[in-house]
Amino acid sequence: MKNVTEVTNFVLKGFTNKFELQVILFFLFLAIYIFTLMGNLGLVVLVIGDSRLHNPMYYFLSVLSFLDACYSSVITPNMLVNFLSTKKVISFLGCATQMFLIVTFGTTECFLLAAMAYDRYVAIYNPLLYSVNMSPRVYVPLITASYVGGIMHATLHTVATFSLSFCASNEIRHVFCDIPPLLAISCSDTHINQLLLFYFVGSIEIFTILVVLISYGFILLAILKMRSAEGRRKVFSTCGSHLTGVSIYHGTILFMYLRPSSSYALDHDMIVSIFYTVVITMLNPIIYSLRNKDVKQAIKKVFGNNRFINKVYFKH
Repeated sequence: MKNVTEVTNFVLKGFTNKFELQVILFFLFLAIYIFTLMGNLGLVVLVIGDSRLHNPMYYFLSVLSFLDACYSSVITPNMLVNFLSTKKVISFLGCATQMFLIVTFGTTECFLLAAMAYDRYVAIYNPLLYSVNMSPRVYVPLITASYVGGIMHATLHTVATFSLSFCASNEIRHVFCDIPPLLAISCSDTHINQLLLFYFVGSIEIFTILVVLISYGFILLAILKMRSAEGRRKVFSTCGSHLTGVSIYHGTILFMYLRPSSSYALDHDMIVSIFYTVVITMLNPIIYSLRNKDVKQAIKKVFGNNRFINKVYFKH
């Protein structure tokens, strides 16, 4: 990458210039960030520490949790600093690094959610062969490929975006360095960048959503063949949380990136971006673990004597 412009840093305009509101937002997002780290890293520790969770389903979940903790950490600390700062400046290299990491983690999560859907299909459609069909020779390459795909996709967009000229303005109407708001302030022709964004994000979305839909199509067939009501309830409980997470995540990504460039850099885009990068990463541990019997038992084993934990997780 080469900075061929006069711009050496960017200004992240953020939500508002009102100091009182910025203080409120600071404490709100600080609480969200602390909860995100505790929930996601706590889930990783549980999976590592409890032998009952040593199977591919929970390995995928722990990788997702670690990914969400990293995802939030790329965005939230800098955003918290900017809430209490008057300058809100990020360097050219810092902006490029932030965008690269955001796209890497975001794309990796898309692939990982698809791999988790395939894992559920293997477990439910033929449970007797699950340990064979989802051995380390299968799930380790799936996780690795998810990260490699994320890095390659991020490299493409980071190089393409920061090869543009930013001579007209360095003020980004956003709280972090994302592709659409950066394209909106470039004084170069961004037509190629918009095509890259549309086709690559669109292709990844189509591929990963198809994997999810096909996997759950076979899962539905398996459910219809089940005679046990308890078996059906368990399958719905396990798969329902994953479908909820997938629907929310993909819905916000489709809204953000597969739209005409004329609608970029609007205030509501910031809210949508914050939702899928910060809020969803906080909600994922709840979505995937709160109704999961094995995870609840692992939590009880670790925090068995903690009245607050018992009240939150085991009152039902």
